[in-house]
Amino acid sequence: MPPSLDPQQLDTGTLALFVGHAAANLVQEQLAKEGFADLRFSHGYVFQHLIDDEPTVGELAAHLAMTQQGASKAVAELERLGYCERAPDAADARIRRVRLTARGQEAVAAARRARSALDQRLADHLGEQHLAEHRDLLVRLLDELGGTAAVKRRAVRPPR
Repeated sequence: MPPSLDPQQLDTGTLALFVGHAAANLVQEQLAKEGFADLRFSHGYVFQHLIDDEPTVGELAAHLAMTQQGASKAVAELERLGYCERAPDAADARIRRVRLTARGQEAVAAARRARSALDQRLADHLGEQHLAEHRDLLVRLLDELGGTAAVKRRAVRPPR
């Protein structure tokens, strides 16, 4: 068995990453309880571009900095699961746009509820003021490390 690791000894980035992973796991568990067990964390990178837009597969690939083939595969998987569909463009029926289905919209709503419940759980445990201070620090760290713009544009890319 490997030796125990004290989280206090972790660097800030690794600790923040692990906190994010733990939070994501709790959200995934809640999504599974609500009937969305087939969703994976990685699907969120696609979903973020379908919430307020209906991109083509090519546009989605560019947003995600991946190949068109990779984006098409991701869309096909989400289509098979019932979360998105390809539909003709309103102006040019030859162009196919990717959009969330009703199930996809329900999954987004469920994820938002799960994240809100997690925030409330943390506020109840740590205190609202204490949590707000830590959230403010995380926002400042995100800005300091150059991640704010991508978050604001819903353009967070998967890690390489």
